[in-house]
Amino acid sequence: GAGLLSVRLDDVRRSLRLLPWAEAATVQRRWPRSLVVQVIEQQAVARWNDTDLVNSRGDRFASSPRFVPRELPQLAGPSGSAAEVVRRFLELQGGVVEAGLRLVALRLDARGAWELQLDNGVLVRIGRNQVDERCARFLTVALRMISQRAADIAYVDMRYSNGFAIGWRGGST
Repeated sequence: GAGLLSVRLDDVRRSLRLLPWAEAATVQRRWPRSLVVQVIEQQAVARWNDTDLVNSRGDRFASSPRFVPRELPQLAGPSGSAAEVVRRFLELQGGVVEAGLRLVALRLDARGAWELQLDNGVLVRIGRNQVDERCARFLTVALRMISQRAADIAYVDMRYSNGFAIGWRGGST
């Protein structure tokens, strides 16, 4: 019911940014009698703790299970760790895709230990110490073996200072 000149553009912009799926919004007056509204939608890279979506900066949004697509990777971590988990996910994802696999889950537990799951069912334990070195070793050495023998491997334990262990599906290590 208000005229074009009485519309408070900052209030409209603020209201639009409160939408869970909106990353940014701009509002401008267009003479003689209209408003131009542009909303940029959030781009989800993963699910976060089964209830939210998370973008590439680690910003959580869409806190409703009906907005969470099941095909997105599952990331999880303690409160306040979303940006760190997303950063690590994006670092690992490229190398995993190059090997012909997909990273479907990455978890950071409350003690700081990392664990990831590949689309072929292989679980990879990174641990909480020397995380960068272990991730690099995973990408350069262990991932090659996983892509070649995935059907035989149940898990890979990277929590060794100079190597890793493989848990075979038959039960032997």
